[in-house]
Amino acid sequence: MARVFLNHVDSYIGKQLSEVFSNTIVGSAVEDGDEEDGSTKTQVKYEVVGTLSRFGAEAPSWVSEVVEYRSVDELLAVWVQCDIIVYDVTISDTQVEECLLACNGLHEQMANFKMPKTFICLSNVMSWCKTKPNEPAIEDEPEQPFTEEDYRRRKPHPNFKNTINVEKQVIKLGKTDKTRFLTYVVAAGLPYGAGEDIFHYFFKVAWHGEEEALKIIGTGENMVPTIHVKDLSNIVASVADARPKTRYVVAVDDSIHSMTEIITCISKNLGNGKTMNITKEEALLIPDITQKYFDILSVNLRMEGTWIKEGAKFEWVAETGLIESIQSVVQEYKSTRGLMPIRLCVMGPPASGKSLVASQLCQHYKLHHLKIQDVIQGAIDKLEKQAARAEGEEEGEDDEAAQQAQETLDLLNESKQENNDRYEDQYLIQFYMEKLMSMPCQNQGFVLDGFPKTYSQGKELFGNKDEPEDDDAPRPEFNPLLMPEVVVSLDADDEYLKNRVMNLPESVVSGTHNTEDLFLKRLAEFRAVNTDDQTVLNYFDELEVHPEHVDITADGSSNMSQVVEQIVGKVGKPRNYGPTEEEQLELERISMERKIKQETYEKMELSRKEEEEKKEVARRKDEWANRVKEVKAQEEEVLQAQSYPLRNYLMKHVMPTLNQGLIEVCKVRPEDAIDYLAEYLFENNPQVD
Repeated sequence: MARVFLNHVDSYIGKQLSEVFSNTIVGSAVEDGDEEDGSTKTQVKYEVVGTLSRFGAEAPSWVSEVVEYRSVDELLAVWVQCDIIVYDVTISDTQVEECLLACNGLHEQMANFKMPKTFICLSNVMSWCKTKPNEPAIEDEPEQPFTEEDYRRRKPHPNFKNTINVEKQVIKLGKTDKTRFLTYVVAAGLPYGAGEDIFHYFFKVAWHGEEEALKIIGTGENMVPTIHVKDLSNIVASVADARPKTRYVVAVDDSIHSMTEIITCISKNLGNGKTMNITKEEALLIPDITQKYFDILSVNLRMEGTWIKEGAKFEWVAETGLIESIQSVVQEYKSTRGLMPIRLCVMGPPASGKSLVASQLCQHYKLHHLKIQDVIQGAIDKLEKQAARAEGEEEGEDDEAAQQAQETLDLLNESKQENNDRYEDQYLIQFYMEKLMSMPCQNQGFVLDGFPKTYSQGKELFGNKDEPEDDDAPRPEFNPLLMPEVVVSLDADDEYLKNRVMNLPESVVSGTHNTEDLFLKRLAEFRAVNTDDQTVLNYFDELEVHPEHVDITADGSSNMSQVVEQIVGKVGKPRNYGPTEEEQLELERISMERKIKQETYEKMELSRKEEEEKKEVARRKDEWANRVKEVKAQEEEVLQAQSYPLRNYLMKHVMPTLNQGLIEVCKVRPEDAIDYLAEYLFENNPQVD
């Protein structure tokens, strides 16, 4: 088992490198009979271990072990156990320092190695930026491209001096004992593919289609060496496997394109095809363009990889470069980032809420709402704009496209006059096809609002008219770029729809198709074309795109939110970039306001409850006090009632004699008053004769 260490296996290049190594058979890059030890080629794949860029990041599934460390000593123990160590120093300056520590640490441990180790520093062409160009082979021809043979002449960009320093140190340490410790530097062109890296800003702006044009920094005449990230990963794996004699490898594809050519190509294949030049100062005002990013985009080099053509053994993904491979690169970009378009179609009778539901779906998924009037008007405006150029052309110039646009407008006007102020289906289909094939609809997706209306319209719009590349292959029944993924039919009976229209305010109904006469006419037309087996829903059914029937009468919400939730549950999660930074800040602000409002409400509710509890306690205390008072009063009344007979008895039989006795005691004042009183009472007891 051969172990490979990679730093930051979750990074843009790290993911591709780790996947390539995990699928590479050890020794596969060595030609048969070229093995240094004379052994046969092993059939064992590399085992990948590595670090993550941040705590909590997720490692790719093909990585065997994730290394968590607190010190360089812990990392050194891992490096020593690996056969191949690859460090990508293009990630950040901290990885440049870590790469030096790794190479120096392994060099010091070199005498203890039981098996030889290979160290690869993955760098970039920024260490060549200020190199004096080679003289052209023929006068007035472009200068000769740099190759590996020129690496000792390279001069770095002022902001990338640390890059060339680490390159020199890595090559130097590999010269001590080549049988134990081999070192390489792979200088990569600007990487692209698999979601994009340095060109991601341009891909993202073009995909959104919100800006007028894709921006080119400066004149855009600088020549940009590039490499597909998967080709770069294969080159690194080939270096690790083949261990070539050259210690400095230039990893670039065969293309020689300027920045203008590259950005124009991206704009044409992912955006609206427009570009514009901006100054450095304007570029640095864009939040996504940092100084480092600007420096890399400004590189101007002609480079050619010699070893990758003569000694490397791998299958190229994009050998001819970005422009020649743009279609596959765009598809790969969308697939990697989950930016596949969502195509929906909302059908239903008049006044069933198609537009209301469609607009909410567009808002939720950030799709394009295709209403028939908007599609027609957009196509007419485009034709009028093209035709207007013919009138403004200078004499002698022939604008064929403008003339064709004017002819089309004339045909449209004739068709409209002959068909009761309506356009024929052939023109409607043409308008819709142009709209559906436009970059915005192909990038983000769309929601068709009530169109197509008939079986024939559906077949004409979505039917595949292209011949298959293979003559023996069957022609697909529909165009997959146009066919909706989910078709929704909003169902309701006529009585419900009539009541719904009648309950609409006059201000809403006025000037629309929902006046009583127009609505009844539209409803009758809809039912007429949806009674036989040739309905548009039947067309989708035949193609296994089974419509989702939704009963709108069961939705009691005011804005049909329950219907929308049901459709969202069927479609799934959005497939876009999510909210922009401004939208995210707005969402956070709204969330914070809601949180503050909720906390304020909870505090007010708590204070209210505490106040109510205090009042309740006071009420209970008062109630208890009143009850105690009443009990005492009742007890006193009982005692008073019980004391009346006793008092009468004492007043009649005891008190007269006792009072006289007490008076006598006071008069006589005997020494023993009690004994005297007793004697007096005994002698004067009226009950005793």
